[in-house]
Amino acid sequence: MKYLVSFGSGLLFALGLVVGGMTQPGKVVGFLDFAGDWDPSLAFVMGGAVVAYSVLYRLIVKKKRPLMEAKFHLPTRTDLDWRLIAGGATFGVGWGLAGYCPGPGLTAAATLSTPAVVFVIAMIGGMFLFGAFDKVVLNKRSKPQEPEQNPDLVGARVQVPSEN
Repeated sequence: MKYLVSFGSGLLFALGLVVGGMTQPGKVVGFLDFAGDWDPSLAFVMGGAVVAYSVLYRLIVKKKRPLMEAKFHLPTRTDLDWRLIAGGATFGVGWGLAGYCPGPGLTAAATLSTPAVVFVIAMIGGMFLFGAFDKVVLNKRSKPQEPEQNPDLVGARVQVPSEN
């Protein structure tokens, strides 16, 4: 039942993206083209989403738990770090260049449109590259370093005073 509800929710979300025009890269790029032929129609989609979120979020989190989960999984971090800012900037630049973000890209790829499929393949490749970068470079830096050994203490025994 949980998977059926998840599938139905995803399908409803995808339908909303299609109806709102978010799966049309030209419409998205036109919305972001303030200096050129600006198309403000997506502002109504975003405004509608913000209004729906503002009302429904408050009602939903008042419940003890979601319908299909034991508890809510809400973000707990409130700080900004360089990874969040760099990721947001990269996301925005990519969205402005391609006209797709992940949800609309996946939805449009279901139509087998070549640009959407190329976007999804590039997105998945980027996810793997980031995963490798994160694992190799970023996590390596965050690991505590081994304390340097004092050559005078190598092989020395530590004596612990007895409690008697």
